[in-house]
Amino acid sequence: MRPVTYGVLTLGDNLADPHTGATLPVEQRYREIVGLAVRAEELGFDGFYVGEHHFCDYTVASPAVLLAMIAARTERIRLGTGVALLPNHDPVRTAEDYATLDVLSGGRLELVVGRGLLRRTYTDFGLDPDASREIFEEKLGLLVELWSGRPVTWKGEYRSALQDVVLRPTPPQGPRPPLWIAGGSSFGSVDTAADGGFGLILPALVPPPSVFRPLASRYRERAEASGYGAAASRLGLCSHVHVAATSQQARERWRPYHMNYFSWLMGTLMPWGGMNVGRGRSEFGIPAFEDLIAGPSICGSPAEVADKMGQISEMLGLDGYLTMFDHGGMPAALAEESMGLLATEVLPQLRGATAAT
Repeated sequence: MRPVTYGVLTLGDNLADPHTGATLPVEQRYREIVGLAVRAEELGFDGFYVGEHHFCDYTVASPAVLLAMIAARTERIRLGTGVALLPNHDPVRTAEDYATLDVLSGGRLELVVGRGLLRRTYTDFGLDPDASREIFEEKLGLLVELWSGRPVTWKGEYRSALQDVVLRPTPPQGPRPPLWIAGGSSFGSVDTAADGGFGLILPALVPPPSVFRPLASRYRERAEASGYGAAASRLGLCSHVHVAATSQQARERWRPYHMNYFSWLMGTLMPWGGMNVGRGRSEFGIPAFEDLIAGPSICGSPAEVADKMGQISEMLGLDGYLTMFDHGGMPAALAEESMGLLATEVLPQLRGATAAT
């Protein structure tokens, strides 16, 4: 069994603090994200990942730029996206931007690509959201070709043709730097990841992790049968996490921020039209805090958090685990405190358990 890697993921929402009502200037929010990444490296996390969104209170529209700044402030930690919205951009430019990040970081790129959360992002970029899967798969194939370092002659439906194009720069990690697909709402993304020899990230943020068991099993089986073999498969998952000295303290101080986030996500953002809930309002209501911490969200003392993360990792056979701390208007100091407890009191237990098996 490969050791599980542990990373920190931020989606960069910039909501008002539920206690003070204050919203940070975006430049301060960006500085906090960079500081969180620097601290994550100091604490021994394996990777730091930044999401991409547009036209909403998720403030990071250009993760490659923000990750380049983080690359200049760090030395070891892997730098990834969570996710890069490949369908909404020119794949040639995406290939160039992230190859450049790989150069600037000394070969630390972990590119996670996906179709995204919102239908409206497609329409605002002049794309048909009902063709999102076809657009994604075409652009993914071209991205991989461009990273090969060979001249590319290509013709597709969603971008103008290319004739003998050689990408510059190429990724220092070679023609296939770590590339993951974010999926889990259907077998389509699972099959694309397994058949292409890509990693798969499961988004266990609203449904409980147990619902992903059939997808995890299918990914492993299909990856083993692919031309890349089981050795190329890498399965990851992301979770909201909060750790405090005691269970009671964790729940009391996390509740306002976590519910502030979910109230915004389900009550404000999803009515834009989620990719998997049709063209109108979200079919999901705002979940109760108790249901969240009994399901996808991980909250408690170090022992509780280690137990739940360990159970999820074993149940799904994870290779990577992304943890999310800074959301819902949470002050940076509180997010870093929780992250520090995870690194110093939870991860040693989890890494020790993996080594023992």
